[in-house]
Formats: sequence, C-alpha cells, structure tokens
Amino acid sequence: MAMKLPASLQQMIDSFQILPGVGPKTAQRMALYLLEKDRLGAERLSNSVQQAMNKLCHCSSCRNYAEADLCPICSDAKRSTDSLCVVESPSDVMALEQGVDFVGQYFVLYGHLSPIDGIGPGELGLIDLKRKVETQGIKEVIVATNPTVEGEATAQFIMDMLPEEVVVSRIAHGIPMGGELDLVDGGTLNHALTGRRVMS
Repeated sequence: MAMKLPASLQQMIDSFQILPGVGPKTAQRMALYLLEKDRLGAERLSNSVQQAMNKLCHCSSCRNYAEADLCPICSDAKRSTDSLCVVESPSDVMALEQGVDFVGQYFVLYGHLSPIDGIGPGELGLIDLKRKVETQGIKEVIVATNPTVEGEATAQFIMDMLPEEVVVSRIAHGIPMGGELDLVDGGTLNHALTGRRVMS
C-alpha cells in the first residue's frame, strides 16, 4: 500500500521530478535532505528559481537568456562582431564559453529543424539570424548545431539562406555523431571549433 505523505511534502517531491533524470526516489532524497539538513539552502533555492522566472527574458539580439534587452555577451563592447556562432540551446553557449577561446557573437536557435514536430525556420528565428548577420556586418557564421541528422539539415538550411559573401563554417572534429554539445569536455570542444570547415 502506498504511504500517505503530507500534501506539501508530496508536492515538493513531485516538483523535483520535473528535472531531467530525477525519478521518484531521487526526488524524495532531495526533498528530505533539504527539510532535514538545509532549510536555509531550500529557501535560497526557492527564491533564486522565483527570481529567475520573473527576471529572465530573451536577448533581442542573440535570443539567449538576459535580464535586459541585451544579454551580457551582446552588450560587451570587447566581443568581436566579425564572427557569429549558431547553437541549438543556451547550454551550448555555456559549454563554448567555458571550454574555448571564442570572442565573437552567438545566436541561439532553441532547437533544430524538425517538420514532423512542426519546427520550421520561423520557430528557430532564422529570419532574425539573417538580419543580425546582415546588419552587424558579420563575416563568418560558425554553425555549431549538434551533429545529428536534424542538426546537419539545420546547418545546411542556414548555409543556403545566408548571403554568398558570408563564410559559413561547420564545427568538424571531435564531436561524436549523435552527441550533445553541453555534454562534451572543453578540450574536445576546442578541437572541434578550431578544426571547423567551410560548408559547400
């Protein structure tokens, strides 16, 4: 017979299960740990989640998370506007920023082309990407979509839609087919970025 828990404890356990890879047992351990050993930490966690939900929006230039119109990367005058790296998610930006010496701009797609799921160029903001490239005078676009079938199709679509004078390169070595950028170590990412190739 299933054990009856206080409603607020059950709600806490259920809430933790929305996180990837967190099942009922792990959620239960996390909830009990916070209640028994770190109630102050639980309060900080709750406040920071609430604050992030209220304050974070999308950068008007790159679509990454921001607290103002522009994110910290786009508002940094020291960043180069010669090159732009296109990624599938904000976690990819974090992985690249932590793992390689890239000082250009970014553009976050929030996914890849997938007609079956109803994700087309509009959902990925590709019109905004083209406008950003043209208005900022970007010379090279590095396509760092994940090396999956959908990621490759997205990369090809981006190459075809950009003006001919823009060099479009693709991260090449070190990332396994089917791999996810945010799970790859910094050395492998650096090798992939420096070994990129021009798309044809």
